[in-house]
Amino acid sequence: MSDVEDRLAQLEELGLSRRLRLISGPQGPTVLLDGNPVLLLCSNNYLGLADHPQVRAAAAEAAMRWGVGAGASRLVSGTMTIHRRLEEQLAAFERSPSCLLFGSGYLANIGVITALAGSGDVVFSDELNHASIIDGCRLSRAEIVVYRHRDVEHLEWSMAHHRSRRDAEAGRVIVTDAVFSMDGDLAPLMEIVELADACDARLVVDEAHATGTLGPEGRGALAHFGLEGEADVIVGTLGKALGSYGAYVCAERELTRYLINASRPFIFSTAPSPPAVAGALAALELLQHRPHRVERLQANARALRRALAQEGFAVAEDGTHIVPLIVGDARAAMRMCEEAISRGIFAQAIRPPTVPDGTSRLRLAAMASHTASDMRHAAGALAGAARALELDPADICEPAPLFEHAVREPDAEPEEAAIRAIDARAGAGGPFDYEREEAPLGTAGETALFDLERETSIAHAA
Repeated sequence: MSDVEDRLAQLEELGLSRRLRLISGPQGPTVLLDGNPVLLLCSNNYLGLADHPQVRAAAAEAAMRWGVGAGASRLVSGTMTIHRRLEEQLAAFERSPSCLLFGSGYLANIGVITALAGSGDVVFSDELNHASIIDGCRLSRAEIVVYRHRDVEHLEWSMAHHRSRRDAEAGRVIVTDAVFSMDGDLAPLMEIVELADACDARLVVDEAHATGTLGPEGRGALAHFGLEGEADVIVGTLGKALGSYGAYVCAERELTRYLINASRPFIFSTAPSPPAVAGALAALELLQHRPHRVERLQANARALRRALAQEGFAVAEDGTHIVPLIVGDARAAMRMCEEAISRGIFAQAIRPPTVPDGTSRLRLAAMASHTASDMRHAAGALAGAARALELDPADICEPAPLFEHAVREPDAEPEEAAIRAIDARAGAGGPFDYEREEAPLGTAGETALFDLERETSIAHAA
């Protein structure tokens, strides 16, 4: 047995082996998973824009006008007018002086952290930050201080007691997710902003899971807390709520100019593809002109949380759109995932090293394109899956403690009524009906659950 085979066997034995699952068709609320129709409950397509007709049309038009690829890095010949246009629109959206596109959120975090911190500097990072932040810290060669999750007192103590071994005046950077991707909780941004200002430290906030889901017009967690302009760097993504691919960094013009000259992932990567950029631009315009999608996402998140609580799961009603159901054991989480799939619900099991040992979970994510009945059906199926495996839903819970700042007070009215009110304010007869009517010719109508690829796959599966 080779060393690679030995490592794979060890992962299998620990219940940590992974495989790719095949999705047919676009990332809608219902997809085909390995040929079988399931309700999709683990996608980051939070606003349902990845398969929106106008986003598709914009990407297709861009491919015809600018081609499929950018052909080179931004500093060579890869910067096109479509890149500049999206950067200008994102800067305006984030109320920031300037913006710079990156190929992915992973590249953006690595590029920002390694440019801002180096040997002799200190980076302070939340222990549950995303892997891209962790890797950026490691690659920076700065001293890394990991503070306890969302613990501002520990962060303050760490900043007082950890300075560079070489220079007491070393540069200091605080970096945190805004919404933590696996727990779904919010960083205590108000306190962190105050601490960064008092300690003269740069603050980098990754809004990947907050952009399009929180704040006025979906502008993120900083806007949600009234802190626009208080972070030195905002990292955002195009590949979640905006339904495309890529990422961006918003900051002062001087800092983005510096990143152009010092950020290796920016310098040495091919520019984002024109279709992805145009799709993100169309999605951003939809978000700004139709912010009811954010309200609908939040209503669906409340519907999912309430339904799970009614089924006996230990979840709160006032959290974000990300709902972790912590099972604990990796193998048990995988068994519950497979049982849920057999019941028509795709909620992926998340295991180490993505989450700490003993906290394997099903990570649920609501989307604006779901319905309240979808959420109730999912909760019932997940409860059935747990009980079929002799797991008590009451023992499957969110991480504790919960964050102090509720996203929004739960509505007293039923979810269906709340969602109908949102649609009525937007002028829709049903979930985004009027947007479908504006779709270009040739796009699928509301009643088509699957596109041609899906219908073919169903026929083959039958």
